[in-house]
Amino acid sequence: MSIEIKAPIFPESVADGTVATWYKQPGEACARDEHIVDIETDKVVLEVVAPADGVLKEVLKAEGDIVLSNEVMAIFESGAAASAAPAEKSAPTPAAAAPVKSAAPAASAKETVQIKAPTFPESVADGTVAAWHKQPGEACSRDEHIVDIETDKVVLEVVAPADGVIGDILKAEGETILSDEVLANFLVGATGAAAPVAEAAPVAADNDEDGIAGPAARKALAEAGLTVAQVKGTGKGGRITKEDVDAAVKAKVSTPAAPAAKSATPAAAATVPALGADGRIEKRVPMTRLRATIAKRLVEAQQTAALLTTYNEVNMGPIMELRKKYKEEFIKAHNGTKLGFMSFFVKAATEALKRFPAVNASIDGNDMVYHGYQDIGVAVSTSRGLMVPVLRNTEAMGLADIESNIMDFAIRGRDGKLGMDDMQGGTFTITNGGTFGSLMSTPIINPPQTAILGMHKIQDRPMAVNGQVVIQPMMYLALSYDHRMIDGKEAVQFLVTIKDLLEDPARLLLEI
Repeated sequence: MSIEIKAPIFPESVADGTVATWYKQPGEACARDEHIVDIETDKVVLEVVAPADGVLKEVLKAEGDIVLSNEVMAIFESGAAASAAPAEKSAPTPAAAAPVKSAAPAASAKETVQIKAPTFPESVADGTVAAWHKQPGEACSRDEHIVDIETDKVVLEVVAPADGVIGDILKAEGETILSDEVLANFLVGATGAAAPVAEAAPVAADNDEDGIAGPAARKALAEAGLTVAQVKGTGKGGRITKEDVDAAVKAKVSTPAAPAAKSATPAAAATVPALGADGRIEKRVPMTRLRATIAKRLVEAQQTAALLTTYNEVNMGPIMELRKKYKEEFIKAHNGTKLGFMSFFVKAATEALKRFPAVNASIDGNDMVYHGYQDIGVAVSTSRGLMVPVLRNTEAMGLADIESNIMDFAIRGRDGKLGMDDMQGGTFTITNGGTFGSLMSTPIINPPQTAILGMHKIQDRPMAVNGQVVIQPMMYLALSYDHRMIDGKEAVQFLVTIKDLLEDPARLLLEI
C-alpha cells in the first residue's frame, strides 16, 4: 500500500521548513519508526520517521527544497507488496545511468544554436550573468535550467532549447549583457562525456567520511568558498554545522596556503574571508544588481519626496476572534487557503483608497495622476532582497483570492520565480515588519507611489476601555506619505479609516 510521507504540521509562528537531509534513498528498505528525513525550520530541526515497514518509493522534495506544513515529501510503499520496489528502482540509479550518457560521447551535433539573453522590457536597460549551472561539454535536457540573468528587478532563468550539450560560453559570470545578446553556443543532439562525472560527484561527497551539510551549513560553505571535503563535521553522524565551517574558515585564513587558493579561483576570491589591516577577519562581497537598485530607489525617494509619517494603533481583537471562529470553515471552503491578517489589511486599505483618491495617486513631473483602480503591492523579503509584487484590482478580490495570491508571491519569491510583470505598477504598498518582530518603524514609499502602510507586531497592552484597564492585542500602524501630494489631514483620516474598518470588520461588508 502506498502512503504519503508528509512534513510535520508547523505551528502558526513557523511559515515553512527546508528539507535538510534524506537518510534513505528511493528503493531503500525502512523499518517502522526509522529516521528517514530531517526538516529544518527557523527554530528547530524536526525528524520524520517511516510510517511502517517498507520501502521509500519516490522522493518528491529534494534536499534544500522549501516545504509547507503537512506538504507531501515522498511516497512510501508499505508491507510485503513493497519488496519488489528495490528491483524496480535499481534501473535509474546514478551508477546505472552513467553509461547511457557516456555511450556515445563523440556523437555529432545536429545543429548549433545560440543561447540568448531574454528580451528585457523598456524599463530594464541590461542584466548581469549571475550563475552558470552548466559548463562547456555538459549534457542538458530540453528546458533544463542552465543560467541565471540578474536584472535590477528580478532574476531570470534561461533554459536549454533542446537536448544537447553546452558549447562555448561567450559571457562569463559577472559580465553585463544587453537584451537578446548571445550568451553561449548550444550543440543540439550532441552528447557530453563530462556530465556523468559531475553528477556522480555530489553523491560521493554526501556519503564520504566528512559528513553531510544541512542548508544552513551549505550556505555558509558557499559564502566561505569551501567544499564539504574541506570541513570536518562534528555534528550528529558526522554532520557539518555552521560552527564547523567557521572553524575551517579561521584555519584556512591562518595557513599560508590561503593566498594560493584565492588566486586559483578569481570569481570566488571576493567572497573568501581575509585578514583586515588590524589582523581581524573581514569579507568583501560585491553588491548584487538587485540590492544596488533597491538602495538607489530608497535614497532617491528620501531625496526627492517630502516624506512624513503619521502613526496610529489598532485593536486586533475583533479580527483575531473572527479569524479564530471561521478559520477551519474558511480552509474547507477555499481549497486549503488559510485566512491570515494581511487580507483584512488589503481590503481595509482598498476601501480607504476609494475614499481618499490622493493616497492612491502618483506624481509624474508636474502632473498628479489619479488612478481609478487599486493595485496594492505587498512587500516580500527574499534572500536576494526586498521585492514588491502587486495584487491587481484588489477592489474586485475576496479575502481568499488575496490570501492565495500572497502565498503564491511568498513561495515564488523564495524560489526566485517572481517575474517582472509581477512587480510592475502598483498604486499603494503594504509592508509587514511585524513578521520579524518590529514594534514600530517608518517605512519609505515606493516611487512613484505617494504612500505606504507599515504593519507591526501584535502585542498585548493595557488599554483604557469604558473607564476600565483591559489587556488587548494592539498593533501600531505607520503611514508614510509624500506631503507634496497628500495633506496631513487626508493622511490622518486615511489611517483612521483603516483602523475603524479593522476594529469593526462588518464595516468592510457594509462599506461604511
